Amino acid sequence: MTTSRLNFPQGLLAGQVAIITGAAQGIGAETARVFSREGCKVAVADLDQAKASAVVEAIKAEGGDAIAVAGDVTKNDYIDLLVQKTAEFGNGQIHIIVNNAGYAWDDPIEKIQDKQWDTIISLHNTAPFKLVRAAAPYFMVEDGKDRCIINISSTSGVYGNAGQASYALAKAGVIGLTKTIALEWGPRFGVRANTVAFGPIKTRLTTAPEGEFVVRPDGTKHAVGFHHGYDEPEKWIGDIPLRRIGTPQDAAKAILATASPLFSYVTGQTIMVSGGRGGM
Repeated sequence: MTTSRLNFPQGLLAGQVAIITGAAQGIGAETARVFSREGCKVAVADLDQAKASAVVEAIKAEGGDAIAVAGDVTKNDYIDLLVQKTAEFGNGQIHIIVNNAGYAWDDPIEKIQDKQWDTIISLHNTAPFKLVRAAAPYFMVEDGKDRCIINISSTSGVYGNAGQASYALAKAGVIGLTKTIALEWGPRFGVRANTVAFGPIKTRLTTAPEGEFVVRPDGTKHAVGFHHGYDEPEKWIGDIPLRRIGTPQDAAKAILATASPLFSYVTGQTIMVSGGRGGM
């Protein structure tokens, strides 16, 4: 008699339902696709309706199941709608939240304006907190099912980074939020909470060509990335032990691993995904 040698024949996330914010492109979109391939139903949350819908269609074309819920994650009404739509989609259940939405709006300390500061703190700290709070009824459940929160941070939040005071503070803040969730929701409900802190990953925000902008919900825009940044890897890889810039696929696989039952006894941790840069 032959038996399957697969540990998870239906996928690492079979039967689970996830919210992934900032999932219309880059790391978020790749994470949505990777989660879907492992049996997860995914709510693709993003400000950009067209791009979010395109990710959903790509997932469905591969045989997965996903919905697009577009809106501004810094708005309470949208957060409530996102949780409601996801719960309906998941037949009353939500198992995973990946707080991924975000971008940097950099300047030296003496040049940062209040609007820059408030925007970054709201997007990276307040929005994740409000989403977790709104989804609390779906996580504070004693049914023995695996549930987890993954907050996306950066090595800037661990080590700091010149020119990124607001971003570094915000990304440090989500580490504290993660640890608190682990302490509050772990003992009774078994919820795991971990932070994934990325180092050099090649995305639109880190290789943005001149003239590339983030457009905010109020219509204002600001430049993103740094011109020809990781498009010139030889400038950056000298202090990376793996000697390459990471890809969105590298990032998504790290998030998948953290969400998966392979990490069933890991909580309250900051998982560094940087090719070894900044400390081993």
